[in-house]
Amino acid sequence: MIRQMTLLLAAAVIIAVVFGSRLGSVEGRAKTTTATAAIPTEKGGQDVYGPYQVVADWPKPMSQLPGHENWTWGSVDGVFAQNPNRVYILQRGEVPVLSRPPNTPLPQWGPSLSFPVGGLPFRNIGQGPVSSPPGPEGSDDTWKGAYGVDGRWEHCLVVVNASGKIIEAWTQWDKLFKHPHAIFMNPYDSDKAVWVVDDERQAIFKFSNDGEELLQTIGTPNMPGNDETHFGRPTFLAWLPDGTMFLSDGYVNTRVVKFDKNGKYLLSWGQKGNPPNETRPGYFNTVHGIAVDPLTRRVYVNDRENRRAQVFDENGKFLDQWSYGPVSSVYFIYMSADRHLWAADAATSKILEYDRSGHFLYSWGTLGDWPGSLWGVHEMSVDQDGNLYVSEVEAGRAQKFTPRKGANPDLLIGKPPKGAW
Repeated sequence: MIRQMTLLLAAAVIIAVVFGSRLGSVEGRAKTTTATAAIPTEKGGQDVYGPYQVVADWPKPMSQLPGHENWTWGSVDGVFAQNPNRVYILQRGEVPVLSRPPNTPLPQWGPSLSFPVGGLPFRNIGQGPVSSPPGPEGSDDTWKGAYGVDGRWEHCLVVVNASGKIIEAWTQWDKLFKHPHAIFMNPYDSDKAVWVVDDERQAIFKFSNDGEELLQTIGTPNMPGNDETHFGRPTFLAWLPDGTMFLSDGYVNTRVVKFDKNGKYLLSWGQKGNPPNETRPGYFNTVHGIAVDPLTRRVYVNDRENRRAQVFDENGKFLDQWSYGPVSSVYFIYMSADRHLWAADAATSKILEYDRSGHFLYSWGTLGDWPGSLWGVHEMSVDQDGNLYVSEVEAGRAQKFTPRKGANPDLLIGKPPKGAW
């Protein structure tokens, strides 16, 4: 009897020690958990806006312009901040202001269908008649609908100040553009020339900073091709400190093109792959984004249809690759001065952060069309004060975000290289 009690007591002690140690270790982990939220001291929340807060009523409505009371921003493809008080916005024309209609059943299309779907945006401004200017009368160009009713091709490039007021309208160049896709400055250019990539014109245009002069055209406008002087719907640009320029080319072509500081063609690389699961190095499908590391001179290429980033040396030698995930459609990549790579994913409506080796670090954002939500982020820019600007092709707007008080600085999208600034 004593022996049995001794065995039971021993078993109880062992059970207590085992479960006690397990509970203790769980408690210990809970107590030592490090917050990874954008605001580490904040309780609750979801990091919907990450380490930022959206600036209300920025930019000001198009109604700030005479005769635009019933018009609003079109599909905004590009945004670039020269500084906090000079921000360029690039868009594909204007669209009429519309209010959200009431939910209406559509039995003629199928059972349980209605429009608009509750809780979701009701208007994709990236679709519809305003996708390029109307062609000559009688032609079958991409413009559909009634001009002046469904849209109009005006104010493709404007400049706004810190409060979002339009301070310049480069309307003299509206007829030059057909599908303006992205806008940049070479951050090492002391003249601060403005670059616009127009994928349907098959060309890159370089303007003086005041917009008065077209300084250079690279490519052969309106003539697609795949050689030193022709592009296949080019998309984005990136520069090294010595002025070397890289172009992602693009929707039709499947290559990266390298130029010297004067825009002279040097070389290109890339072959057409088999989407959506191509894994071979140097094969692309929709080359839609490019960024460079100013120290290592590595070139990061967004292979959008294959949901991956590929990394090369500056002459096209393959070095690395990684996937954005099985559900992704990254529109834009950006390398900040702190050499983190940021990506705008239209499929998940998130901004993604990676280190230079492709390790995932952080993300924020959610789908919507209310202020601060994201829908189709196509280009991003950061000014010298750390303010973030995004252009959204589906939502039809640009937005400005400022860092939140107490935000973890490691989660803020880094500033651009200082260069000429």
